[in-house]
Amino acid sequence: MSEETRSETYAELASVGPYGVRPGHALITMVEPHPGHEYAYNRWYEDDHYYAGAMAMPWMYAGRRWVATRELQDLRAPEKSAVARPVTAGCYLSTYWITEGRYDDHMKWTVGINKRLNRDARVHQERTHVFTAFQDHEATVYRDGAAGPRDFHALDHPYAGLILQVVDTEGPEERAALLERLRTRELPRRLAGSPAAMVTLFRPTPLPGDRMTYVKQVEGVDTRLTLLWFLERDPRECWTEHFADLESLGADAGRVELVAPFIPTVPGTDRYVDQLR
Repeated sequence: MSEETRSETYAELASVGPYGVRPGHALITMVEPHPGHEYAYNRWYEDDHYYAGAMAMPWMYAGRRWVATRELQDLRAPEKSAVARPVTAGCYLSTYWITEGRYDDHMKWTVGINKRLNRDARVHQERTHVFTAFQDHEATVYRDGAAGPRDFHALDHPYAGLILQVVDTEGPEERAALLERLRTRELPRRLAGSPAAMVTLFRPTPLPGDRMTYVKQVEGVDTRLTLLWFLERDPRECWTEHFADLESLGADAGRVELVAPFIPTVPGTDRYVDQLR
């Protein structure tokens, strides 16, 4: 394909299809760098992969990285988790928003570019994907109603912390019922007066068959809910008062498999890398 033809194709693709700002889909990926490779992993992800493997891709329009120091890892629950084994695994979390209706388009690109990055030796091998899944947005619940940042602002707004929560139910019907209950009753009650400004709720989607071999297929496609709590305070300052009992949220309708607090990384630095172990 000539350069001129390729440029014309970009113009054609941009002229059709959805192009709203709603985060219809997300990539949520929690990764554990192998011991002794923490600094190298952080620099690779931050200096190269965050951009070449994520933000430079079509329709992935917002992203943010988060980190769990050992102090934050020790706050996690439950002790025996189906998501993280051990529950402290996965000290880095990356979250990305994808334009609603553009999941298939984005996936074509991401599979292609990651194969290319792998061939070009631009993939850091000394890491384990603990929890990596593309997800479809189900709902967002706000503490302050129409006031304040919206969910499409969430990865750019300077939130001081984030909690990743994963809940497994018995089946699709149970998940739908739990989602409705959380959205209409339990989350509004939990958010009122708390340091959390919003909670976004997602359900996982299966990865394509031609995904990279180091990323395992998504579990719980029909049964799992993923919640992201966006906090205005460092979770270490308010955990006991507001979030220490999150393991009970939705437990009567299934099992809470992970409650994991994080704080934002500081781009361009190795801050917190020496606090992971």
